[in-house]
Amino acid sequence: MTADVFTVLAEPTRRRILDHLRLGERSVGDLVDTLGVSQPAVSKHLRVLRESGFVTCRTAAQQRIYRIDVRPLRAVDGWLDPYRQLWTRHLDALERHLDSQEQ
Repeated sequence: MTADVFTVLAEPTRRRILDHLRLGERSVGDLVDTLGVSQPAVSKHLRVLRESGFVTCRTAAQQRIYRIDVRPLRAVDGWLDPYRQLWTRHLDALERHLDSQEQ
């Protein structure tokens, strides 16, 4: 896991693009319309996402169609797993404490 993955995800517009691509493939034009961001800005963010492996691209006639690639997200999920376990232990301890207070 490198900091580059987190740098990519730190940008709000890129996260919004990923949110839309999570629902299915989208063309650049669709993303421009949906996000209300200029075409050059969307293209710049898509280039960063493509170069970092978060999205793939195919050409259909005159359009570039983008889709999400989950592999980098799996790496982030794997990195977050120990923290989820930590929070689960803390929440379980809180639940036990609250249950003991009711008695």
